[in-house]
Amino acid sequence: MAERQEQAAPDAVLTRIGQVVMLHHGGDREEARSRFLDLWAEIGEDGDPLHRCTLAHYLADTQDDPADELAWDLRALSAAEELADGRTGGDPSSVQGFFPSLHLNLAADYVKLGRAEDARSHLRRARGAADSLAHDGYGEGVRSAISRLALRLGEDGTPGGGWGPPRQRPS
Repeated sequence: MAERQEQAAPDAVLTRIGQVVMLHHGGDREEARSRFLDLWAEIGEDGDPLHRCTLAHYLADTQDDPADELAWDLRALSAAEELADGRTGGDPSSVQGFFPSLHLNLAADYVKLGRAEDARSHLRRARGAADSLAHDGYGEGVRSAISRLALRLGEDGTPGGGWGPPRQRPS
């Protein structure tokens, strides 16, 4: 019985995160942020990396300050890297599909902060990781968002791309 309860606990946490995501998508950003922070306090910095990754990923979306959004997205990436490296004993392949979105979010954060080179670096990482995505609605949505941000940053082969100064091309 105790073993079954331990197995149910991770699902219960992800279910609770999902409920708060629905609250956020329903338009109650402040309440969602408050509930996410309560969950974060429960999970803690050393909690299950899948929970930390998922929670930090969604918590970033509730932030008003771009620097705070970046901090939460960096936490999400760090937790995903823990899983991918196998440091936690989980299945490293279970998180490969997270990386395109995580790097895309970081690229967008850096755009908001006016840090174009950091944005381009994470955009390249998002593009490189996009091969792990399925060819479904989610995968195509992430690929499309990567393409839109690439255009904005001039990563589509055109100088400048409509955002920031044009990059210097080597002669």
